[in-house]
Amino acid sequence: MRFTEIGQQLRAYRLESGLRAEEIAARLGVSRAALYRYEKGEVIKLDTIQRLAELLKISPLSLLGIGVEYYNRPIGYFERIRQVEETADQILQVHGAVCYLTTSDRYDAALADVFDEMSSQSGPERNTMRALAEQVLGILAARKRSYAARRPGIIAMVSMGQLQSFLSHGVAPSAVRSAKARDLCREVAAAEVENVASLMEAEPIGLQFGLLANAEPTGNFKLLRSRDRAMLAINPFHTDSPLNGATGVAMMTGADEAIAAHQRAAETLWRDALKGAAAAKRVRQLLSAAKAA
Repeated sequence: MRFTEIGQQLRAYRLESGLRAEEIAARLGVSRAALYRYEKGEVIKLDTIQRLAELLKISPLSLLGIGVEYYNRPIGYFERIRQVEETADQILQVHGAVCYLTTSDRYDAALADVFDEMSSQSGPERNTMRALAEQVLGILAARKRSYAARRPGIIAMVSMGQLQSFLSHGVAPSAVRSAKARDLCREVAAAEVENVASLMEAEPIGLQFGLLANAEPTGNFKLLRSRDRAMLAINPFHTDSPLNGATGVAMMTGADEAIAAHQRAAETLWRDALKGAAAAKRVRQLLSAAKAA
C-alpha cells in the first residue's frame, strides 16, 4: 500500500466531511497528532482504514486509491486536486473561462472579499464560514505556490461562451454580492480575460491556451500526468463556487479507459481550437464588446 497516497486522500475526505480533526480522532479513539501522522503517510492498519471509511461515509477502496473518488463539496475536491498537481508534469484543462493557476493576485483578493461578505451574511454560522473560507483560500494559495515552484506544462482550453459569461457576471457569479463587490468582480474578470489574451499571444514556454470558438465543450475536465500515473478529474466546482452551497459531484479516477476517452476528446478540441495571435484577437474583440455594453 502507498501510505503517502492514503494519507493524502484521508485529508481530502476529512475536509469533504466537514468534521474537525478532533472529532474524527475522538471517534477513532486516537490522538489528533496520530490522525495528522496518518495524513502525512504513516503506516496505518487495515482495520483503522475500515473504521475511517465508515466514519467518513466512503468506501474503504476510496482511501486505498482503488476505483473512483467522489467529492460533493468544493473544499474536498480542491484539496485533492492540489495534491495531484504537486506531482503533475503536465496538466491538460478543458474547464472554465480562465486557468486558475495562471490568474493574478487580484483574482484571489476578489475571492477573499466575496467570501468575507458571504461569511458576514451567515448569521450564527459566521465563524464557521470564515474558518471554511480561510481553509479554501489556503488550499488555493498552496496550489499557486506549487505551480510557481515546479512549473508543470499546461494546456488550457477556454470557450467563447464561458468567457462571455465570466465578463458579464464577474468572479463568483453565484454568490450574493453587494453592488460594490459585484462591480469589482466584473473589473477583475475583465483583467483576467485580458491576461488570457496576453498569454495566448506570448505563448510562453510550457503554457498554451486554446480558444474554443465554434463549439462549447459538453463538460469540464482535467487530465494530470506525472511520470508514474495519470489522473482524470471531472469537476462541476469552479474556484469561485459558493463555499458551502455549491451542488454537484466532482470525480477523480486513474482508470485507463476513462483517461484515454477524455484524451481523445481533448485532442479533437485542441485541433479545432484557435491559438496564438488569432485566439488573442477574438478574445480581445469579446472583451471590447463587453466593455461597450
